Amino acid sequence: MTTSSDAVSVERAVAQALRAARSVVVCAHVNPDGDAVGAVLALTLALREAGVNVVPTLADAHDAPATYRFLEGFDLYRPCAELDAPDVFVALDTPTWARLGDAETLARSAGAVVVVDHHSDDACFGSLNLVDSAAASTASIVWRLLPVLGVAPTPAIAAACYVALMTDTGRFSYSNTTPRALRDAADMIEVGVDARSLYSKVYESRTAPALALLGRVLSRITIANNGRVVYSWIAANDLAETGALAEETENVVDIVRQTGRVDAVVIFKEEGGTTKVSLRAKCPTLDVGAIARSFGGGGHVAAAGATVDLPLQDAIATVLRVLPGGAA
Repeated sequence: MTTSSDAVSVERAVAQALRAARSVVVCAHVNPDGDAVGAVLALTLALREAGVNVVPTLADAHDAPATYRFLEGFDLYRPCAELDAPDVFVALDTPTWARLGDAETLARSAGAVVVVDHHSDDACFGSLNLVDSAAASTASIVWRLLPVLGVAPTPAIAAACYVALMTDTGRFSYSNTTPRALRDAADMIEVGVDARSLYSKVYESRTAPALALLGRVLSRITIANNGRVVYSWIAANDLAETGALAEETENVVDIVRQTGRVDAVVIFKEEGGTTKVSLRAKCPTLDVGAIARSFGGGGHVAAAGATVDLPLQDAIATVLRVLPGGAA
């Protein structure tokens, strides 16, 4: 078990490594969500405040989700293929090498790798590993690292952390909405975060195409496994036909999650010959992270995901079998 003194020691070692580095690259997992983007931008802005030469990058060839374009530092992202090996590569919200995607080669060529994460299954693959599975978000760990770095939080840093925390706690509704998470949120608001504005930008700024896509998803809601699972899906042609962007599907699973009297919620998204699976648990004893890991994915007890190497209908049948009420 990691003690508080151990954590402080690691924080100091991480801060020392980052401040001494001549170059730092910061990256999160493939298909970045709000915590991934928020944590990357918060740490990038903090290191820039400390005078460190830092560049944020992405783990795949896609652009960062436009949902979070309003955050300061968003325009600093550079493709990993354009970057030279840094002194330090920081892997945020990323429990394994594989989740770094295209950036894995760059990370392996770095002088040192620092992992900052809150996944309980983190493989601690870095030279330094600052991992706290009790943290509500990875950006929460970044937030607490600021004083160790000697950086005073700015409104922009606080906003990036707040968005990460808000999205990873399901708008402060999931079981990871702990007293500490709420205290962190209060501290961020005291720094200058406009909580109402950030909520509106993330959750109340859907485009007409995104709403058209949501309409399709809601029309397909299916109750399965003797009433214990609700699922829907996004077909390969839905984005093109509605005009919605891929990143506008991020929060769809949380809307379907409003379905009552079920234990699990699933959104299947067809991507070529594979299917991306987003899982949410409504039953406190269900660990969807373990289910996602069985398919090569990962995540948390209540929220997880994986990519299944099967076409849509086969993926639906396969995943349903291992969920509550299934045949497995």
